[in-house]
Amino acid sequence: MDSSIVTSLYGEFAPLAPMIILMIAALLMPAVYYATKLRDAVTLVAVAAIALSMFFNILMMIDGYQGDYVGVFVYDAFAGVMILLFQIVALLTAMVSLSSSETTRAHYGAFNSLLLAATVGMMFVATANDLITIFLGVELVSISSYALVAMKRKDPRAAEAAVKYVIIGGLSTALTVYGLSMLYGVTGTTNIPEIAAALSTQDFSWAFGIALITMIAGYGFKIAAVPFHMWAPDVYEGAATPVSMFLGTGSKKVGFVALFKIFIVIFVAASTTAAFATEEVQYIFAIIAAITMTLGNVVAISQNNIKRMLAYSSIAQAGYILIVMAVMSEYALASGMFHMFTHVFMKGGAFLVVGALISVGIGEKISDYRGLAKRAPFIAFAMLLFLFALAGIPPLAGFTSKLFLFSSAIYDGGLGGGVMTQWIWLAFIAVLNSAISLFYYTRVVKAMLIEKGETTERIKVPKTFTAAISICVVFVILLGIYPQLIMDFCADAASALFGI
Repeated sequence: MDSSIVTSLYGEFAPLAPMIILMIAALLMPAVYYATKLRDAVTLVAVAAIALSMFFNILMMIDGYQGDYVGVFVYDAFAGVMILLFQIVALLTAMVSLSSSETTRAHYGAFNSLLLAATVGMMFVATANDLITIFLGVELVSISSYALVAMKRKDPRAAEAAVKYVIIGGLSTALTVYGLSMLYGVTGTTNIPEIAAALSTQDFSWAFGIALITMIAGYGFKIAAVPFHMWAPDVYEGAATPVSMFLGTGSKKVGFVALFKIFIVIFVAASTTAAFATEEVQYIFAIIAAITMTLGNVVAISQNNIKRMLAYSSIAQAGYILIVMAVMSEYALASGMFHMFTHVFMKGGAFLVVGALISVGIGEKISDYRGLAKRAPFIAFAMLLFLFALAGIPPLAGFTSKLFLFSSAIYDGGLGGGVMTQWIWLAFIAVLNSAISLFYYTRVVKAMLIEKGETTERIKVPKTFTAAISICVVFVILLGIYPQLIMDFCADAASALFGI
C-alpha cells in the first residue's frame, strides 16, 4: 500500500487529503452530538477522523509523496512531518477530553469541532507556500484556541485567561499583518520562494527592516518567546488541562513552523545577499533564545502551581528551539524539529498527568502531589520520566533531542563534527539552563516520591488518561534510545525546506 491510494481517492486534492478528512469531521461534530447526545460518540468520531488522517499522512510520508494544490499548498517531506506532529497532539487531546472533569459538557460537540478546526489551521501552515495562507492558518488556530480556553467548567479563571489571550493575540495579529504587508510592499508578491528571489536582488530598506521586526514580534507572541510571553502562564493555568496541553505542544509549534518557512527560506535557502544582514538577524534570534530560556527556567523555580511551572518550562523550551533560528543550518533545523517531537511527548505527558490527577480530585499545587508514588505508582513513575526527559537526563528522549540541538550550535555538522560555529556561547547557555531546570523538576519528584501525603488511599485514574500517558511514556523512552525513528524523517524534512 502506498500513496497511490490517496491520489486515486482525492485526485488533484491529494496534497490536502489529511486536512480534508479533519475539515469534514470538524463540521460533523456538532451534528453528531446533537443527534446522539453522547459524548462517547463524538469522541469516537473525532479520534477515528484523526487516526484516518494520520494513516493517509504516514502513507504519503513513507512513499515520499510530493505535490501542490494551485501553488498555494505544497505537500513535501517538511509538511508531512509537521502534519504528523499536529495529528499526534490532536489525537492525545481528543482521547482525554472525554474523561476530563474540566472540559465542557453542554457544548462538547462544539469543543471537538474547534479542536479539529485548530488542527486543520496547523496543517494549513505546514503546507503553506504563501504568506496569506500562513496568516489564515495561524488565525484559524488562534481563534479556535481562544474559544477552547474559555470552554472550561465552573472556573472563572478560564474566562479571564481567554480575555487575556484574545487581547494579546489581537496585538500579535496586528503586528504580523503589518509585517506581512510591508514585506509585500517591498517585494510585490506573497509567494515565499518568489519573495526570497526578489530580496536577493535588492538592497536593504527600512521597510524590510520594519517587516522583520514586526513579524518577529508577531510570531514571538505565538511561540511565547520573551518578551512576548506574558500570556502563557495565565492561559495555561486558566484553561482546561487538555487544552493547556494542546496549546503548549501544538499551537506554539505553529509559530515555529511559520518562522521556519519565512525566515529560513528568505535568509538561507535562497542564498540571500549580504545586503540583508543575515548574520545580524541570526544574532537577534540568538539573543531572544538566550533570554527566553533563561527567564523561563529562572521564574519557573518560584512557581508553586504546577501548571504555571509547566508554562514557564514551555517558555524555556521555546528558547531552546529558537537555537534553530540563530544557527540556520540544515542540521539545526532537523534537530529542532526532532526536539519539537520529543517535546510533544515530554510536555504533553506531563500535562496529561496533571489533567488525570485533577479529574480525580488532586489539586494543582506541587504540595498536592505529596505521597503520589504510593497512591498512583504508574502515574508518579510516568511524571518522573517526563520531568527528567524535559531536564535532559539520559537515556530519555529529551537528552537525545537536546544533544542534537545543542551540538548544532557548536559544530556546523552537529554530532558529525566539522567547523566550530560562532554560537558556542549559545550552546553553553542552553546547557546551563538545562541544569537549572533540573532543580524545579526535582521539586515535583521529591513531593511524589519522598514526602508523605495526608492519605495513602489509591487513586483510580480514568482509562483514557492512562492510555494517553502510556503512549507518551513509550515514546519518551523509545525516542531516547532509537531517535532514528523520527530523526530520519526530520532530516528529509529539513532538506526539503532548504531545497525550496
